[in-house]
Amino acid sequence: MRSIWKGAISFGLVTIPVKLYSATEQKDVSFHQVHREDGGRIRYKRVCTLDGEEIPYADIAKGYELATGEMVVLTDEDFEDLPLSTSRRIDVLQFAPAEQIDPIYFAKSYFLEPDAQGAKPYVLLRNALESSGQVAVVKVALRQRESLATLRVRDGVFVLETMLWPDEIRTPDFAFLEEDIEVRAQELQMAESLISTMESDFDPSEYHDTYREALQQVIEAKVAGKEVIAPPEEEEAGPAVDLMAALRASVEAAKREREGEPAKPKKAASSKSKEEEKAPPKRKARKSA
Repeated sequence: MRSIWKGAISFGLVTIPVKLYSATEQKDVSFHQVHREDGGRIRYKRVCTLDGEEIPYADIAKGYELATGEMVVLTDEDFEDLPLSTSRRIDVLQFAPAEQIDPIYFAKSYFLEPDAQGAKPYVLLRNALESSGQVAVVKVALRQRESLATLRVRDGVFVLETMLWPDEIRTPDFAFLEEDIEVRAQELQMAESLISTMESDFDPSEYHDTYREALQQVIEAKVAGKEVIAPPEEEEAGPAVDLMAALRASVEAAKREREGEPAKPKKAASSKSKEEEKAPPKRKARKSA
């Protein structure tokens, strides 16, 4: 891994020099836009909408559009003059229980490695934080953007989780929240039973990206000049008519799966009543000559 930022954790009068690394990476299959006929790469030109001229990258600045349609042009010098007190520091603001911080605030994860002579104070703060069972709430500026973050310990290493600001979290304004929806006690009990049946320790290694794997197989087949065989489509379940019956069937299927028995194929729920299913099929009317 290559560090993308250098700075220091500021904890009271203690300063801990650290290097920052991205803790995650996307494994998506990347594509290029190409000409369908010959596979040539598609290129885009940076053209000014006012004079139609192609603009070199060195002459491109950031613009903020006002409600009037006018544009405020900001240069690199404007950003450099902004007062970012945490430009090279991770300032510890407070310590708090991890369960008090809603995961919806988390944006991106980074690893922190001690730099220069920072190993001892790094380990000291790490051990103290780990034994306290809390996380540090900090403020940090990365890529000219200041944000809140948390500092926690994972496998002996500090993990910095950048956070969104409170006004960046949307409010779920959904109509059903105002409705008085009744849930029967038997339905709730059956749903809880289903949760209990499917409960187990989380092991992320048990899961994998089946779509990416299938896409990679398609690419490999194309390279080898073989015929691409599409995987069978899963049958879509229809609308559940009897919620209790659907929950009960789900519990039974989950139990069979845990016991290693093959799951029975799911049938699409039917919206027909029992009387309609028993009734003989209607004859088609004969067409008149």
